[in-house]
Amino acid sequence: MTSDELLAAEFVLGLLEGEDLLAARARAQSDAAFAEEIAIWQDRLAPLADTIAPRTPRAEVWPRIEAALASESEAAGSESAKIVSLRRNLRRWQWAGGFSAAAAIVLAFLALPQLISPGLDTDERLPTAVEQARLAATMPIEGTPLSLALTYLPEDDSLLVGAVGLAADGVHDHEIWFVPDSGGDLVSLGVVIPGRVVAHDVPERVARALHEGSQLVLTREPLGGKPPDTAAGPVVAEARFTTI
Repeated sequence: MTSDELLAAEFVLGLLEGEDLLAARARAQSDAAFAEEIAIWQDRLAPLADTIAPRTPRAEVWPRIEAALASESEAAGSESAKIVSLRRNLRRWQWAGGFSAAAAIVLAFLALPQLISPGLDTDERLPTAVEQARLAATMPIEGTPLSLALTYLPEDDSLLVGAVGLAADGVHDHEIWFVPDSGGDLVSLGVVIPGRVVAHDVPERVARALHEGSQLVLTREPLGGKPPDTAAGPVVAEARFTTI
């Protein structure tokens, strides 16, 4: 198996994260051969889902595991690598479903026994936050064959912006804005860095409002982004999020 075949398989299985995920999405838009590899893997793996009997754990199980992993990952020391590995395995198990869902519950709790309070009643429902889906959008740049690849990661409250192929003109920058459903003021999500994949922090009030269909626009600004106390520049592109 070539490296491209492996990367395409990981993309289809949902194993890529962060900048790796966004870089793969951006490459799929510009590399026809890689896009074809993704399509091949989608056709190859789709039938597997039909063979898995649905076995869904109780609603509180996944948030509880995620909360435990998040809490543990804040601690320094040699446990860091184990937590990262468990996060990656958790996503693999969630994708597979069926038997793997049960395995995730068992393995995660056995691997982190210190995170479970002694004597805790397993039937007791823990307070959980509503899990927010990942969102993605492709924003074509008007007048060019280029586009921005945007992915919102709710677990990090970050927006990955892939501007692969976009070159700086030395005169302007482009700034990404969230358009509130209520029609209020636009909220800046950061300035695009040409030729790179960059993670931008998403303000909490925006993170709570993001959903499938949320609108983003791109404006042309002076170098460094919109100056304070001035209106945003002209809108040159727009896109809406879809769930991934």
